[in-house]
Amino acid sequence: MRSTSGQHAAAIGICAALASQISMNLGAGFAKQLFPMLGAYGVTSLRTALAAAMLFALYRPWRRPVTRAAIPALLIYGAMLGTMNLTYYQALARIPIGIATGIEVMGPLAVVLLASRRPRDFLWLALAVLGLILLLPLGHDDRLDPVGIAFAFAAAACWALYIIFGKRVAGTLGSNAAPWGMLVAAVLTLPIGLGTTGTILFSPAVLLIGAGIALLSSAIPYSLEIEAMRRLPAHVFGMLLGASPAVGALAGYVILDEVLTPVQWLAIGCIIVSAIGSSVVASRPTTTLET
Repeated sequence: MRSTSGQHAAAIGICAALASQISMNLGAGFAKQLFPMLGAYGVTSLRTALAAAMLFALYRPWRRPVTRAAIPALLIYGAMLGTMNLTYYQALARIPIGIATGIEVMGPLAVVLLASRRPRDFLWLALAVLGLILLLPLGHDDRLDPVGIAFAFAAAACWALYIIFGKRVAGTLGSNAAPWGMLVAAVLTLPIGLGTTGTILFSPAVLLIGAGIALLSSAIPYSLEIEAMRRLPAHVFGMLLGASPAVGALAGYVILDEVLTPVQWLAIGCIIVSAIGSSVVASRPTTTLET
């Protein structure tokens, strides 16, 4: 019975993680179209503020007070969530979605490799490094902005910490971790957005468009990710996120006509295989998934 229950929880977690990637990348594609009007910081702050409002209306987390012991991890989780959004959107403003996501997913990959600590994982690490070498502008594509690449690496570091601390707060706060974490992210990002765009953020047209982006990019995916992290070990969750560069590249192509070169697709493929392969190896000793 416990095994069946664990398999059911794992299946829900897997579906939630994959659905979150589709929603988030579609939202990123639509958000990038707003950059000329609001800038990356403005779009980020609009997204996080509206997503926090949506999540609070949906979950009403104040009904379950946050314990004092959970506050430090929650603050770090929310801060990493806000900083990850700020740096990722700055990367999107400069480089294609697929490439930005390919670099950003190195954060979850690092979580996987550190969790496993096996000599064979150096092979997966080598494959990931090969993917980065092919992806970065070392002569094959001088159009990539180095500042955008730096922001993508910063987002990768934030994503790694987001997974680690998200797993902790999900275990103590459950679904309420998403609205509380998004509130912290909004408090962090909103002053930056207002400082760069002014009161245009509060115009009805911008709020309406922003609500759609917040729903796709934040409210839906982060709620789904919390549900996934509640049901899956961190390394399995990281494995599922390994597919996000391909989803991002497809979203960029469909929404923004961003076309990647064959070498860049090969690089993304190396990173995806590295993330998925290392996670599969890391999960082999585990016979059942904890709920």
